[in-house]
Amino acid sequence: MKYQTRKKALILLADGTIFYGKAVGNKEGSAFGEVCFNTGMTGYQEIFTDPSYFGQIMVATNAHIGNYGVNKDEVESEGIKIAGLVVRNFSYHYSREAADDSLENFLNKNNLLAISDVDTRALVSYIRDNGAMNAVISTEVDNIEGLKKQLAEVPDMHGLELASKVSTKEPYFFGNENAKYKISALDLGIKKNILRRLSERDCYIKVFPYDATFSEMEAFGPDGFFISNGPGDPEPLSNAIQVVKEILEKEVPMFGICLGHQILALANGISTYKMHHGHRGINHPIMNLVTGKGEITSQNHGFAINREQAEAHPDIEITHMHLNDHTASGIRMKNKPAFSVQYHPEASPGPHDASYLFDQFIESIEKHKLQTA
Repeated sequence: MKYQTRKKALILLADGTIFYGKAVGNKEGSAFGEVCFNTGMTGYQEIFTDPSYFGQIMVATNAHIGNYGVNKDEVESEGIKIAGLVVRNFSYHYSREAADDSLENFLNKNNLLAISDVDTRALVSYIRDNGAMNAVISTEVDNIEGLKKQLAEVPDMHGLELASKVSTKEPYFFGNENAKYKISALDLGIKKNILRRLSERDCYIKVFPYDATFSEMEAFGPDGFFISNGPGDPEPLSNAIQVVKEILEKEVPMFGICLGHQILALANGISTYKMHHGHRGINHPIMNLVTGKGEITSQNHGFAINREQAEAHPDIEITHMHLNDHTASGIRMKNKPAFSVQYHPEASPGPHDASYLFDQFIESIEKHKLQTA
């Protein structure tokens, strides 16, 4: 058995609660971030590389992580974005034929600290009862007071702007330049599979940094605008909110996912709030209030929009609702071609029940073209 003498490790929560475990491999040190959990049984590599998880320590609820290795095509960005990893059982050996490497090597290449042998059932139960909070994972098990002092200096996720940490620095293109549709996408932490889904629908996408202006995005001559997912609190993103306001003034088709959904709400004067422990998993039930059909969806967010304000807004219709807690999971504007959802229709990982939303975006573009021809 590999690493029989692995170093002791712990996870210390902001309220002083401690759970003990062991370091994965021989890596030592500490990692800080907001602790959260994902209930997905598979898709750990996609989760670890999702920019929306930037600044978060991920607790995997599935008991075995690493058993199917990693594959170079199963990433959602360039490198791991989570701040640290907590698991029950870490698999140093994998048995999937399609795997390129072990998860251990993948974590080491990305310099990520991970700890295992933690009672994740107890930890997740604690987070569900007490809420997501800042935490540190560390091999410095004899330095509790020092870790507490360092942890106290970590900024709270509420009010924290993180899109700038994961957004592209320069604009880039994705897809076939001779495609039928041109899309300007604002990168607040965009997942690669979103770009793939748009490209599959004959779109050529120009991806812009988080601080790009509307005029810069409009200069591409797009048929539609896309506002991406991403990490952190949406309220500090004043530039993105202004960009969406200008898109709405021009009445050009717009589609937003997750953070993009929250930005659309804020652009309409609807507030957002930090959730108790968020939605993170690949089996969240959604009701499409327009069609009456249910969807099983992939979700990853710690903020939500104010449902009461959305219901009272004269120009907003709530289109989707989360069946567990009745949060507003989708909205559309009654007077403009703009809509958004608080989950991931591109999946990766997760089910494809909601992939029709990309088709809906294309239909909106086609309709707008006919109206402006």
